[in-house]
Amino acid sequence: MFCLNRGSDWQEPMETSHSWQDSQSSHFFWSKDEADEAQVEQIGVSACGATAVINVLKVLKLDHDVETINSAIHTRLRAEDAPLHEYLFSRALAGTVADDLIEGFKKVAGDKVYARFYHFFPKRKVNLIDWLREWMKMGVVPLMTLNLQRGVKAGEEIPDAWHHQMVFGVDADHVHLCNPIVACTPEILEEQLCSESVLKIRREDILSRIDSRCDLEGLNRHSDVRWSEMDVKGQVLKVLREEVSLSLPDTAYFQVLKKWLFASHICIPAEYKSGITLCCTTDNKEAYEKLKNSSDLPWL
Repeated sequence: MFCLNRGSDWQEPMETSHSWQDSQSSHFFWSKDEADEAQVEQIGVSACGATAVINVLKVLKLDHDVETINSAIHTRLRAEDAPLHEYLFSRALAGTVADDLIEGFKKVAGDKVYARFYHFFPKRKVNLIDWLREWMKMGVVPLMTLNLQRGVKAGEEIPDAWHHQMVFGVDADHVHLCNPIVACTPEILEEQLCSESVLKIRREDILSRIDSRCDLEGLNRHSDVRWSEMDVKGQVLKVLREEVSLSLPDTAYFQVLKKWLFASHICIPAEYKSGITLCCTTDNKEAYEKLKNSSDLPWL
């Protein structure tokens, strides 16, 4: 997972004041200026999960040094130099999932923090901003696991990964997140929060790894049956056939034509689950009891 820009679907956060933080439609742990100063930005490759945990602990006033948290959270890396099949397997679980982050809170903060993950796929019956604001006013910090490959407008570049981000504020129209600091509409977030566990892999990342070490049959031998059900091997073969069936000059015009004619990505199964992890201190008794005993969000 990497820190990625969102394109035109997010806005620069507005300046906030403490009086605005107390309004009925808004709640902020940090103002925009405070977030600029207080947030920890991406601490390493695929480490958006550990970065989000650091920011949550800062809001909860349980600061720990970066290295302690980073070492407590097992961040898996992409096998960039591996054969294609091993590279794809590594992409399916690179970074962290919500369970890794919850385990990280336990390792770092012990019983001082309680964290619970709420699934948002399949689609849930919930008003996202109202739900977030209700919890945040109780001192509960949301941490989103988003599929940034969803909700991308036609013509915009598809991001390369999922992403974990802490929410530092909500207002009537936007959710404000850090690493990077962005203000997103609930509509785009709901699409990124309601995602199947899949990951798009760029065409060029396939073609650049075709060599004698490649074992396409291995793609069908994965213990996760989704690799066979999604016919990942067939998707890779289709990319290869497209590449050899039509030889186009390496010019700007034909590169545009190739993007129009050929598949830009393949899809593979992923370990990530889209949703929101809610975090609070256990000495915040009201929030802790409510979070521990609340029901899962109902399906739409």
